[in-house]
Amino acid sequence: MNTNDNRLKAHKLIDHIFQDLLPAHGMAQRPEQIQLSHRMLDAMQDGRIALCDAGTGIGKTYAYLAAATAASAFPTGQIARPIIISTSSIALQNAVLTEYLPLLSCVLMADGILTKPLKAVIRKGKSHYVCDERLDRRLRQVNLAKKNPEALAALRTLKETLDMDGVSHLSGYDRERVCVPQVCDCKQKDCRYQRFLKTCDRGQFLFQICNHNLLVADAIHRSEGKRPIFPEHSIIIVDEAHKLPETAQQMLGVTLTVEEIRNLILQLKEERYLLAAEMLEDSTGPLLRKLAQPREEAEPVEACLRLLTAPSCTLPIIQRQIGSLLSPLGSRQLNTVLDAVKLFTSSQTDMIFYTAEDVSTGGAMLCAAAGDITQRIKKILWQPDQAFVLTSGTMAVGSDFRRFKTQAGLKKGHRVMESVSPSPFDYRNNCLLYLPQIPPRQRVEDTDVYFNELTAELVGLIKAASGHALVLFTSYAAMSAVKERLREESLPFPLLTLGRNAPHIIEQFRHTPGAVLLATGAAWEGFDFPGDCVSLLIIPRLPFAYPDARKERELEKYSSLHAFIREVAVPEMQIKLRQGFGRAIRTESDTCVIAILDERACRGRRYAQAVSEALPEMRRTGSLREVTRFLREKKPESYFEVER
Repeated sequence: MNTNDNRLKAHKLIDHIFQDLLPAHGMAQRPEQIQLSHRMLDAMQDGRIALCDAGTGIGKTYAYLAAATAASAFPTGQIARPIIISTSSIALQNAVLTEYLPLLSCVLMADGILTKPLKAVIRKGKSHYVCDERLDRRLRQVNLAKKNPEALAALRTLKETLDMDGVSHLSGYDRERVCVPQVCDCKQKDCRYQRFLKTCDRGQFLFQICNHNLLVADAIHRSEGKRPIFPEHSIIIVDEAHKLPETAQQMLGVTLTVEEIRNLILQLKEERYLLAAEMLEDSTGPLLRKLAQPREEAEPVEACLRLLTAPSCTLPIIQRQIGSLLSPLGSRQLNTVLDAVKLFTSSQTDMIFYTAEDVSTGGAMLCAAAGDITQRIKKILWQPDQAFVLTSGTMAVGSDFRRFKTQAGLKKGHRVMESVSPSPFDYRNNCLLYLPQIPPRQRVEDTDVYFNELTAELVGLIKAASGHALVLFTSYAAMSAVKERLREESLPFPLLTLGRNAPHIIEQFRHTPGAVLLATGAAWEGFDFPGDCVSLLIIPRLPFAYPDARKERELEKYSSLHAFIREVAVPEMQIKLRQGFGRAIRTESDTCVIAILDERACRGRRYAQAVSEALPEMRRTGSLREVTRFLREKKPESYFEVER
């Protein structure tokens, strides 16, 4: 079979899947989805790098799965299995494995196109899997009389479960002590983890699903001549691709986290070096308290670096006195923290120090990156023998991918192809954009006045919408100030704040009709609120990034501050705004009011045009009365009759 015949058959298969097979199972036929899948297939067949901005509701997941399946079924060249799918969220990884692929397999097998199901496996880093040898050792050490019964039961469950993420009530302390170490030196003849790796390498899985961290780690291993994490592959699909550059920057740099320091202290205690643990605990205490707090973007990194002075003196002492006596695990932990502290307290001018959100704790972590990080990303990731499909709902502003391409090292990539697939949702009829006629004016000299005005505006909107509101802040300080004022208003709607216990609060919000959720940070993306749960989305301030060392270094590349704002600050704000807007409308039938209360977004102001470019076309108003009228038209009467 020649190449052209297979190319044609692969594209015909995509048409058959979306025009015949999936509609027969109740899925709507979307011309934009079919076109997107064809473009993805072209990139796979031609070894290109496809940047695919796909609006909400397009169905990009089925688009790339259908394209990859067609490319594998009718190869136009040597396609190496597996096909890698990288995402940033565990929820999407599980959905691909348990929902999307099983349905696609079902329809293709029923039609006789496949004789066996499409097989996939989720791959994770070593710290997610159980080391049998370390588990046996931990079970022998644990004090059964003092151990929490649920934590003990979870620990015993690991004898039958390799992936620790599937075990409830497992303590972080136990996870650290039974996970596969970075240097896997297991002496067991029948190691479950090694068996799992061998299974993954046998070629029985068409898809291997991972997160961005593991994808970048595999690329780093290959660039350094180390053993690759994945088998040889020729197609890489990156979903939620807008997060890839930040992940690569952190992976190619150095980080120091609260968890690393605390685990080292716990390890020293477990090995009975109590004086060393106490010294480290005392010297790192101020830093741990600072990093454990929710990251306040305006906080300069220097405030954290100054708190490293004491640990930089304590750690070398511990290393000299007991470094050679520690267990392999303790030694690795000590060296990791010591090396990071040395870097962050050095005066290397080629490194950029900054803070980033630590998603595992809800606090912050210290990060260091090389000044030429974009060039390193370009060199390591975009290998010429691999095809890439990068897709997200927020990679471009309009049809402009320049900011993403700059961050990802693709600015001059000759293999790059771009496409934008607008959302099929009827935003014109289902959304109303509210820009107040007299917006709250932020006053540097008197923030109390601003927060009072902002709260008054929020109260009017929340009452008009009968609750059902999500308020997305750009800082924890602003969220806290408004929360206290809203409580004084005694609104008849449950008021929730998204703190560290995010899953619990999110579920409570979803199942509490009429609730109001105040949120910031990770809430700007990644959480879905379909239906009437979010019928009012309020954005008090445009989400401009706060300046940090990375931005200052990038500013040096531009001829003026104005050019930097135009080329960097505004596009990043627009992308973040689109991410926030995506929390409002998740299905075709959703209806929502989007309120932007930032004076700079109002008609005739500095960023009015930038806001218009970032959001889909919809009706606008500056009247609270129009907000009420819109919701009365769109919502059933029961929406306004929720029991308080």
